[in-house]
Amino acid sequence: MTPPGHLQCKRIFFLRWEPNKDLNILRKSLVDLISNVVRNVLSHKYTSIAFPAIGCGEHACSVDVIVKTMVKEMKQRIEKENLPWTVKFIVHPSQQNVYDEFCKQVLSSDHILNDYQLPSTWTYSDHEQLRVIVPENTDEYNSIISKFDKQMQGYYTEILKLERIQNERWYMQYIVHKKDFKKRLGIDTEKRLYHGCPELPADLIIKDCFNRSFAGVNGSLS
Repeated sequence: MTPPGHLQCKRIFFLRWEPNKDLNILRKSLVDLISNVVRNVLSHKYTSIAFPAIGCGEHACSVDVIVKTMVKEMKQRIEKENLPWTVKFIVHPSQQNVYDEFCKQVLSSDHILNDYQLPSTWTYSDHEQLRVIVPENTDEYNSIISKFDKQMQGYYTEILKLERIQNERWYMQYIVHKKDFKKRLGIDTEKRLYHGCPELPADLIIKDCFNRSFAGVNGSLS
C-alpha cells in the first residue's frame, strides 16, 4: 500500500495476483482479488475505487472471463453489502475489444438497462452488414428526411438515398454515454447534427467512429 504520488486518488493498494490458463482457477483468483480489494477499501472508508483491466494485456488472459468475473463480482459485492461506491474499470485506449466487453457486461448487469436491445428497425445479417438502405415511404425514412429538410432546406438539391448505420459496438457505447450524461447532468442534452464528407471518410467513420484528430481535413474554405 502506498500514497498516490501524482495520481488523483487517496491510496494505491498492491495485491498479489497471478494469471492462469485454467479458466476455473482464473475465475477463483479474480473473485479472491475483488474480495481483498473490498475488504481494504471498507477498512479505510473510501467511497470510490478504480480497477485496471488486469490480465488483458501482456498476460493475454481470456477477456471474456476477466471482464465478466470482475463486473459480476463487483456488482454482487455492492448489492450484498449495500455499498454506496463509485467503481471504475480502467482500460488502455488501444484495447478496444476489452472496452467493448466492459460496455456489454456493464449494460447486461445494470438493472436500469436490463431491457437493452438493438433498434427494432435494424436489419440482421450474417455478414455483419454496416450500411443498410432505408426504404422510402416508411416511418423511419419519412421521420429522418422531414427533420433533415427542416434544418437543411436550401442547402441541398437532391436526396439520392438514405442509409442506416448498424454498428453494434458504437450503439452500445452510445447507450452507455447517454445514460451517464443524463445521470450526471440531470437533463437530456442530446442534439441532432449533420456532418458532410466524401464517401471514404464516411466509411471510416461508420467502422471506427469519429476521430477528432482529423477534424477539418475534408473541409474547404471559400
